[in-house]
Amino acid sequence: MPHKRPLVIIGSGPAGLTAALYASRARMPSVILDKTGPGGQVLSTDRVDNYPGFPDGVSGFDLVDRMTAHAEKFGMEQKNGEVIALETGDDKAHGVRVMLADGEGMEARAVIVATGATHNRLGIPGERELAGRGVSYCATCDGAFFRDVPVAVVGGGDTAVQEALFLTRFASKVYIIHRRDELRAVRILQEQAFENPKIEFLWDTVAESVNGENSVSSVSILNKKTNVRADLEVEGLFIFTGIHPSTSFLKGNLELDNSGFIITDEWMRTSRPMIYAAGDCRSKPLRQIVTAVSDGATAVYAAEHDIMQAAGS
Repeated sequence: MPHKRPLVIIGSGPAGLTAALYASRARMPSVILDKTGPGGQVLSTDRVDNYPGFPDGVSGFDLVDRMTAHAEKFGMEQKNGEVIALETGDDKAHGVRVMLADGEGMEARAVIVATGATHNRLGIPGERELAGRGVSYCATCDGAFFRDVPVAVVGGGDTAVQEALFLTRFASKVYIIHRRDELRAVRILQEQAFENPKIEFLWDTVAESVNGENSVSSVSILNKKTNVRADLEVEGLFIFTGIHPSTSFLKGNLELDNSGFIITDEWMRTSRPMIYAAGDCRSKPLRQIVTAVSDGATAVYAAEHDIMQAAGS
């Protein structure tokens, strides 16, 4: 298989942009493939307040813009394209063929998958319109913006309860809206939540709409047992009903965990030679911009190491 490019990076969020930057500085010609252009999930974040080096915070758009400009300064190449499959040999001496939806193919010595993940949406009125303006999918990212005001959390699993507990550090009140009459979270988290005076549970309840013009003012809820509707006055709605990785094109090719996230080692190597994963698409305990950036740098380091090793063998 001829190797037309040393490195192809799939995805242009923080992990992919960092990989492109590190590859360019290592004089490893690379190209980023993405369906829509730079950004990823961070573009939907109105304000990033926990990324090192920005003590006053930075908008998601501005952060991506800076990352893109930084990578472009060192020669990053971008190409629009939807990847539908990867084909690879059984050892490092073989490259990777990247198959695109338009029928074209691209051959590379190594590929970094940085396709990210998407938060599950409720699909209710107002959710999309107020995303980043009171509707959030990350308490760690946005909790500090809700000091001394009431907020609501949707969900009943480990993540929902953990994030609700985190929000009690800032919010005056945290309502947990759960469609069942008991939590799915592990017992120790349940105990902590039940003991926290700031948390109130709304059992057998679903959110029907998010209300407000420029920001969240209330959430319309329905108790499924009593059929009683009400408007819950809150300034923030945090939704934790799970996330799904953008890895469907890899099923049957790479080893994925039960939720579809790519399993890697600490070098970001996947189950197939010369394919690496970085960012939110990877199976890991914490998904933040700063961990995505770290993954991207590590993946390039591993790819460069493996390419040199294969060339010398």
